[in-house]
Amino acid sequence: MIPFLDLKAVNGQYANELKEAASRVIDSGWYIMGDELKSFEAEFATYCDADYCIGVANGLDALTLTLRAWKELGRIKEGDEVIVPSNTYIASILSITENKLTPVLVEPDPQTFNITADNIREKLTSKTRVLLPVHLYGQISEMDNIMSLAREHNLLVLEDCAQSHGASIEGKKAGVWGDAGAFSFYPGKNLGALGDAGAIVTNDKELFDVITALRNYGSHEKYRNQFQGVNSRLDEMQAAFLRVKLRHLDSETEKRRVIANSYLNNIKNNKIELPAVKDREQHVWHLFVIKTPDRIALQSYLTELGIQTLIHYPIPPHKQDAYRNWNDMRFPISEELHSCVLSIPMGPMLHEYEVNKIISAINNFA
Repeated sequence: MIPFLDLKAVNGQYANELKEAASRVIDSGWYIMGDELKSFEAEFATYCDADYCIGVANGLDALTLTLRAWKELGRIKEGDEVIVPSNTYIASILSITENKLTPVLVEPDPQTFNITADNIREKLTSKTRVLLPVHLYGQISEMDNIMSLAREHNLLVLEDCAQSHGASIEGKKAGVWGDAGAFSFYPGKNLGALGDAGAIVTNDKELFDVITALRNYGSHEKYRNQFQGVNSRLDEMQAAFLRVKLRHLDSETEKRRVIANSYLNNIKNNKIELPAVKDREQHVWHLFVIKTPDRIALQSYLTELGIQTLIHYPIPPHKQDAYRNWNDMRFPISEELHSCVLSIPMGPMLHEYEVNKIISAINNFA
């Protein structure tokens, strides 16, 4: 079987470095909020060209705590509207409702899978306070146009960068276009920890100060609690692992781009629609997602040939039981995407012969 993503092999490349990092943490005797976290936060901020980085427990917390901090700062309040793609993973929306804000779902561009400034504009109301673009599958949204719209209407922008580590437009990376960027380091991400982990980047010192407290029980100083915070701290072990893997992120991204180019140049089947990419540097290919009306048949066919595929995502958020009051809403573009997208193997450990086998198999699908 050609695996969808061979995480054991991905991390195996750096086994000695990861073990050395683990030993360093064990020997330090300090496992929460120590030097490894401080170093990773500084290194990831530099990588993104941001002033600040705050490590948290996971990507959902990165989104949730940013919105919560804006509430604490008085920049938004309960009931305010947050515009978010209707085809995103449910975590983006959970962060909104957890803060008692109102999600406003917007259809994406069916070729790029991301929302556009034009689509956002149609859903703006007097209650809109935040835009939450999701850089889905690894391609950064049209942030230049989205930020122009945000400035025009005095809106906050929170980028969901869970799948877009290192994606950029004209050299400006995901996470620093808006007021803040939220990242996930779930093991399967392009920059993946060996457990759950997340971070927020921002150039806003005031926001940085509030989130730093919120993640630590609402406290900057032990036993003095300024906010009703939570426990959402990126631990020393995961920070140490992420420091190792950050050093290799760009080289792994280049490998992903080589594989993606092979797919784009050589998959030729009129039953298959390939993803649209506007510019090479905009996409980091967290996922390579094709579209076909024959998804179930294609997935079964590829499985029989020893090629693992996944569906991201089979059910749109507005059809989930968690939001059953939305179940009668209609988002035809999202619903079509959720019914026809299929993710084929993508990762830095794919061999050329495996890529060729995948291309040949898809081209021969009838």
